[in-house]
Amino acid sequence: MVSLFEGYDARGFFDEMFDDDARPRAAYDPLYAGLARLRPETFDDKNALAGACYLNEGITYAHDGREAPFPFDLLPRLIAHADWQRMRAGLEQRVRALDLFLADVYGPRQAVADGVIPHRLIASCAGHMLEMAGIVPPHGRWVHWAGIDLVRDAHGEWRVLEDNLRTPSGLSYVVQNRAFMRRVFPEAFAGFDVEPVDHAPLLLRDALCAAAPGDADDPCIALLTPGPFNSAYYEHTFLAQQMGALLVEGRDLIVRDRRVWVKTSTGHERVDVIYRRIDDAYLDPVCLRAESLLGVPGLIEVLRAGNVAVCNAPGSGVADDKAVYAYVPDLIRYFLGEEPLLGQVPTYLPEREDERRHVLANLERLVVKAVDGAGGYGILIGPHSTPEERQVFARRIEANPRGYVAQETVALSRAPVYLDGRFRARHIDLRPFIAYGRAPVAVPGGLTRVALRDGSLVVNSSQGGGSKDTWVLAS
Repeated sequence: MVSLFEGYDARGFFDEMFDDDARPRAAYDPLYAGLARLRPETFDDKNALAGACYLNEGITYAHDGREAPFPFDLLPRLIAHADWQRMRAGLEQRVRALDLFLADVYGPRQAVADGVIPHRLIASCAGHMLEMAGIVPPHGRWVHWAGIDLVRDAHGEWRVLEDNLRTPSGLSYVVQNRAFMRRVFPEAFAGFDVEPVDHAPLLLRDALCAAAPGDADDPCIALLTPGPFNSAYYEHTFLAQQMGALLVEGRDLIVRDRRVWVKTSTGHERVDVIYRRIDDAYLDPVCLRAESLLGVPGLIEVLRAGNVAVCNAPGSGVADDKAVYAYVPDLIRYFLGEEPLLGQVPTYLPEREDERRHVLANLERLVVKAVDGAGGYGILIGPHSTPEERQVFARRIEANPRGYVAQETVALSRAPVYLDGRFRARHIDLRPFIAYGRAPVAVPGGLTRVALRDGSLVVNSSQGGGSKDTWVLAS
């Protein structure tokens, strides 16, 4: 089996499994020893079986306009116990601060008055919703579920890459990756005490129950999906089943007497919590996009009356705007009186004239992103770009400096990925998930995403990326 690592190059980047001398890191020693005792043909068969499991379960995603099985790599990514404890504290700190920031944005705006963040930045956020001004969600909570993207730099230090607070996806893959690992490769767990993740949907359910209006003793939870044609529909069905929630489309819900009801075969049942997986603009055709067929007419009015919780609250996109990201360390200090526990990637805001000049003069070494972009689309990765591509982005930045941010290119860590019968080094990131009920609780590990193309820094599944099971070691 060791022969499958022949030619593997761990140099040049921080490698999760090997040190610079090509020796397995201490945490990986038992796994590497187990692999050495395995015949290559056996591992190849197991890898093929894992792919078949995903296909048979219908676990797919949309790529190039068609449904494809989600690529899964059978070699897990390991995170040491002490490392995870530091990360967990930083993630939970960040979510607490972002929740308080959103309450302030749609309430007193004290952070603006105190000069922590400029008003123009908030007002120009694509995720800012004037319709939510003055609304206080049940229990004052705006963020109930968050996905925070992390990367490891060339020194092995964890850094926050971006925040996802609107409709963060990927939890179903975290749970299923572990289930398929245990089914296909149970011997890999020998010698390891791995933190479980199968309870993650219940952590989400607990956070949703905690969000219910005060008069809801046994809250009815509905997962609002755009429907079967959505690229994440498998996840919607999986989470609804795991949480015991109703899976509904907008046409299944109705507003009466300033409450939301679901149509059933025996009448109407009151809905207390809506876990929404549709974008803000489509939630309510009465006061948002009138042409929306996905939302619930009158939903914002029910939210304003405090008779339903929508998770995450509409308007939460302000806090994951990529320009607001640059202010998050200051927001943590302001709202919590604490120093940030997790670092960030150095970020430049082209709307500031001096930073715009710097960005335009250094496009060949920076990563440029649209502030409201997602899925890995519309990104310029300077070191991998052509002069023509840089000219295009220079014109875009000049025309709309508020619409873009630029970041230093991070040398993302790499890990072995099994491709074409051999392990090859590929870049990875990590999306941990945090449920925020009465207190924030991070799911151990998260979704490790893999850039399957050689040298690519884009790990998104919509761009052809895959994933690994993420093991947080219990000790």
